[in-house]
Amino acid sequence: MPPVNYAGKLVLAPMVRIGEFPFRLLALKYGADLVWGPEIVDRKILDCKRVVNDKLHTIDYVLASNASQVIFRTDKRLEKDKVIFQLGTASPELAVQAASKVAADVAGIDLNSGCPKHFSVHSGMGAGLLKTPDKLVAILEALVTEVGKKFDIGISVKIRILDTPEETFTLVRRLVKTGISALTVHCRKVPMRPRERAIPDEYLAGIAEICHAAGIPCIANGDVTCRDDFNRIKKQYGVDSAMIAVAAESNVSCFAAKTKNDVKPWSEIVKNLYDLCKSTDNHYSNSKFMLLRFTPGKSPMYQRIAQSKSYKQGDEVMAELANEQPQVNERQLDGNKRKLENEERTTDKRKTAKINLDVSSGVTVSLVG
Repeated sequence: MPPVNYAGKLVLAPMVRIGEFPFRLLALKYGADLVWGPEIVDRKILDCKRVVNDKLHTIDYVLASNASQVIFRTDKRLEKDKVIFQLGTASPELAVQAASKVAADVAGIDLNSGCPKHFSVHSGMGAGLLKTPDKLVAILEALVTEVGKKFDIGISVKIRILDTPEETFTLVRRLVKTGISALTVHCRKVPMRPRERAIPDEYLAGIAEICHAAGIPCIANGDVTCRDDFNRIKKQYGVDSAMIAVAAESNVSCFAAKTKNDVKPWSEIVKNLYDLCKSTDNHYSNSKFMLLRFTPGKSPMYQRIAQSKSYKQGDEVMAELANEQPQVNERQLDGNKRKLENEERTTDKRKTAKINLDVSSGVTVSLVG
């Protein structure tokens, strides 16, 4: 299969806990052209074994020590040429080993160089790689040479903008010389959170120009909510593609929406997602987490879903939901966005307090992209 075409695409961003198999399928259903999986750290995927799931017709990467724990699941019939595996690493050697393990089952490998979380950065991964450009370049060169060319798949990188446009352009010029197939730029600096407006104006056109000079697509990330946004930034900044994160967490039908107010009712999203979660045997705790992201907090269904503990109980909730007729409006979307931001702040505090990631000891976690 030839390398994936990254140009002219509206794509799903890598998101921890959200970007699992059923959600990726739903994003594709609503028009996403490509879907990034959640970042998985190199040692985590290396601790897995590849299993062919005859019941679901999927390829499962499960922990060798606990076969019931699925780290990554994909269906080659449904997303083989659509799914991008995002890798967290700070080592060229581990990067190649980890990427090689999954390369035959995905369309591309993306190196996460933008995650700003402390437990990623202090281990030299994610946005920490922006401070070690020589290592970042070495990892990409190794992935291109030893994985991309060998398996004939795309190798890409996702970065954040640096303090100045000049610093950013200097880095991008180095990255595009590694042989990568695409570059995604999140138009926020490392300390910035999703609730802060992206700042593309002094950066994005220049980055796109550098990418085009090297013959590769530029993917823009940050405050993209619908097709109109995609078309606007293509025209304004000359980028090739756009990546959606927060808007997809609020209502994944944004991929089919011309404007941000053209999304489908949340009840439709929840029902479709539930059906996919159940049919793909997704762990119920994760399914419930995803369902609650799309359910307005003031809806009676929110508490009903939160209280459910199994698909049997979930079936009862979905039967009740079928009788509701909620309306979608901008207030609902903004309310969901505020809920996501509040949850993010709470999660940041908890993870900073509880997680001490020590790569040298082999302790690994899956992090947000």
